[in-house]
Amino acid sequence: MNTDFKEKVITVFGGTGFLGRYIVAELVSCGAIVKVVTRRPASAYFLRSYGLPGQIVPVYASYTSAAEIEKMIKGSFAVINCLGILTEHGKRANFHHLHTELPEWIANACRMNNIQRLVHISALGVNHSKSAYAITKLLGEQAIEKNFPSATILRPSVIFGPEDHFFNLFAGLSRRLPLLPLIGGGKTRFQPVYVLDVAKSVVHVLRDIQTCHRVYELGGPEILTFKEIYNRLFRYTGQTRALITIPWWIARIQAFCMAFLPKPPLTNDQITSLQSDNIVAQDAYGLRELGISPTPMDSIVPTYVNNLTSKKD
Repeated sequence: MNTDFKEKVITVFGGTGFLGRYIVAELVSCGAIVKVVTRRPASAYFLRSYGLPGQIVPVYASYTSAAEIEKMIKGSFAVINCLGILTEHGKRANFHHLHTELPEWIANACRMNNIQRLVHISALGVNHSKSAYAITKLLGEQAIEKNFPSATILRPSVIFGPEDHFFNLFAGLSRRLPLLPLIGGGKTRFQPVYVLDVAKSVVHVLRDIQTCHRVYELGGPEILTFKEIYNRLFRYTGQTRALITIPWWIARIQAFCMAFLPKPPLTNDQITSLQSDNIVAQDAYGLRELGISPTPMDSIVPTYVNNLTSKKD
């Protein structure tokens, strides 16, 4: 075990999610005591197997007050915020609360309690997208920078890994449907990044004081359009499907109708997000500045989308 953070308490908000669990595992491997803040502590019990007894501590929070957030982070060396949602549902799970208000509470709590480091996970493209998701994410970044200026902000592109909700989703759709939609012609560009590279970025940031007050844009070694991503999945799975272009306006009508479903598969806000590229700016700090060589999709994605296909055959 690496002991960079031995016996230091690091509080992680959103530690049970797809990215969060990898961050927790990396922190534990460095000797940290990780406090995982969650609405459902039982959902964090599986994380205990990542470390020694007592090294991972699930803590309940309702996320309803700044005072509660301050209580969560007291005594911590560092705080990592991974909270975020792609679609809104219910009063508590809305963009403004999770992406803007909670980061402001966290930053204020860190400042008032002299927390040494704060790492905030945002998203690539929030500085130019017009979606509500991006706007509230950007406002959250601004709240962090205002209230805790030494914070480091990480903006990952679409994240891939065995439990991802992107490649697994479309690999599953390609198995079940005879044709697949290309919204707007599938020209939107992405720079998919490996989940473990993002998790390692958090550890590198915590080790290096020079990363304070910086924004890092995290993308993989390839830039692909949505159409190219589909074709890459076809190559991985050996399954070819027809691709049909859906104009933006038709997609919005479909999203409007889907909005009445309990869990709509497509929203108007997601369509707005697709109208902006999701790639790293040429002058941005990125993985290489953190000493991390970006992992290519070809070495990871086939291992799990093929398993998904074989399990269902």
